Amino acid sequence: MFLITHLSPISCFSATLLSSPLVGKIVKSMAVSEANNGRGELRILENLDELRTDLADYIAELSEEAVKERGAFSIALSGGSLIDLMGKLCEAPYNKTVDWAKWHIFWADERVVAKNHSDSNYKLAKDGFLSKVPIVPGHVHSINDSVSAEEAADDYMFVIRQLVKTRMVSVADISDCPKFDLILLGMGPDGHTASLFPNHSALNETDEWVTFIIDSPKPPSERITFTLPVVNSASNIAMVVTGENKAKAVHLAIDNIGPDCPSLPARLVHPTEGKMVWFLDKQAASKLDGLQFSD
Repeated sequence: MFLITHLSPISCFSATLLSSPLVGKIVKSMAVSEANNGRGELRILENLDELRTDLADYIAELSEEAVKERGAFSIALSGGSLIDLMGKLCEAPYNKTVDWAKWHIFWADERVVAKNHSDSNYKLAKDGFLSKVPIVPGHVHSINDSVSAEEAADDYMFVIRQLVKTRMVSVADISDCPKFDLILLGMGPDGHTASLFPNHSALNETDEWVTFIIDSPKPPSERITFTLPVVNSASNIAMVVTGENKAKAVHLAIDNIGPDCPSLPARLVHPTEGKMVWFLDKQAASKLDGLQFSD
């Protein structure tokens, strides 16, 4: 089931791949990077520090590629633990080598609260990341927090449309959707990602780039979120998931478990033309089929 595409030379843990042609083989590595049944590249890190380093390397490399290719790097953030896991970017060497002036920051989802509210994804990112690196303030594209959720979604879509027109954000080849260089996502224990929740009508939105919800099952209730067509139009998607409490959702989102599989929003994330990478710690990966760890 798993195909090994990369192995670090440093031995930190062992993984046994039980359902692959490598049955019974012990793989020793700092990080196992694998390709998995159409669900993207799978990177399993031994601990959070290794995950932070691997994630920082990945983001910095994509930034360099985008700046060289088109002179800008468009990145959409989410909330939760993601900002903390990006923290290595604020340290050497990244804080000196990344071309921060070319970054354009967006949010894949946001809570419709004041920017200084403790629930704000903007505040989380500002306090934990944006205030620590020299990103141009005018390149930080947050939502209008003084209007209703519906108006905030419409306003944010207008902002993105203007940046697509100027090519600060690319446009997808097979649709008119914006094509962000990177969308960073987390996943909840229920399999939600961004503010796309299980069995919510927002999952069915295909006409708008940004939609709103006023009945989020997780507070606060009012939010805006990228729709699935926009998420799946990205050049790169990183799904960053840690912790044993997410292990079952990771299994349901990644493994091939048949037609009766619960329809988790995270399972609906698959780039139409781009690349997807899962960044997992050992705890989050612990229920994946055919994978065992030993010291």
